[in-house]
Amino acid sequence: MARHFLEIDDLTPDELTAVLDLAEAPDLALSLHRRGVALLFEKPSARTRNSMEVATVELGGHPVYVRPEEVGLDTRESVEDVTRTLMGYHAVIAARVFEHAKLERMASVSTVPVVNLLSDDAHPIQVLADLLTIRQELGRLDGVTVAYIGDANNVARSLAIALAMSGGTLRVAHPDGYSFNEAAFAKLDAAGVAVEMGADPHAAAKGADVVYTDAWYSMGQEAEMEQRRRDFAGFGVDASVMAEASPDAIFLHCLPAHRGDEASDDVLDGPQSRIWPQAHNRLHSSRGLLAFLTGVAW
Repeated sequence: MARHFLEIDDLTPDELTAVLDLAEAPDLALSLHRRGVALLFEKPSARTRNSMEVATVELGGHPVYVRPEEVGLDTRESVEDVTRTLMGYHAVIAARVFEHAKLERMASVSTVPVVNLLSDDAHPIQVLADLLTIRQELGRLDGVTVAYIGDANNVARSLAIALAMSGGTLRVAHPDGYSFNEAAFAKLDAAGVAVEMGADPHAAAKGADVVYTDAWYSMGQEAEMEQRRRDFAGFGVDASVMAEASPDAIFLHCLPAHRGDEASDDVLDGPQSRIWPQAHNRLHSSRGLLAFLTGVAW
């Protein structure tokens, strides 16, 4: 039976550790030798495409980038029929979509692993890289406190679940109206995840091991840019916010960054920033995940 990866808790805590260990393994078996990996993108992404293509090649496979107009999910063909076609060609189907339900529909019919490269609800592939970076930089995940400043979005939801699985804690500081939605809170409650919510970035960052932020407006939200800038005024991560964190704290951002909005240049480029190792870990964590899903670890 295929193992799917739609949210971070599709792995057990032990499996999550195994994926991170595989990400750092110096020599992995070529579990994708002469096999294809479909990379279906409704939303483009530089980091996701590059990391997944190279990870596939490093495991001996052949990545195939699929543009949205080439398949037309639910326009040219149903999600299910597209999935049935691709699974006949590929060892893995990885998709970056808007509606999370499309991934669930893919997984319901697929006989090969379906991987969530991003949906409006979750971003578990990003969070694998985040955990790997935190573990490398701090030497642990257990007991780590992460302060997440900004929109309680898909990244924040997946990060909250991942930290709970690893023995860590997430604090979220968000403007009014940008908390988790009801569905996200229901998911977190069902997973037994408690998140500290508040409206003060400085309070959230106090004593934290990691300060994390994301863009205030993402792809598809450009029309909301000016309104969101007004709503998020005072939620930019600057030197004063970082000063509240632990002296050894690191700064993370899943990128792309809108410099001067959610973070200042002196933080993005400062000595505590680990945004480039974090970005590069997208490759290593993706390789670890693909190795796990295609049979290296189980």
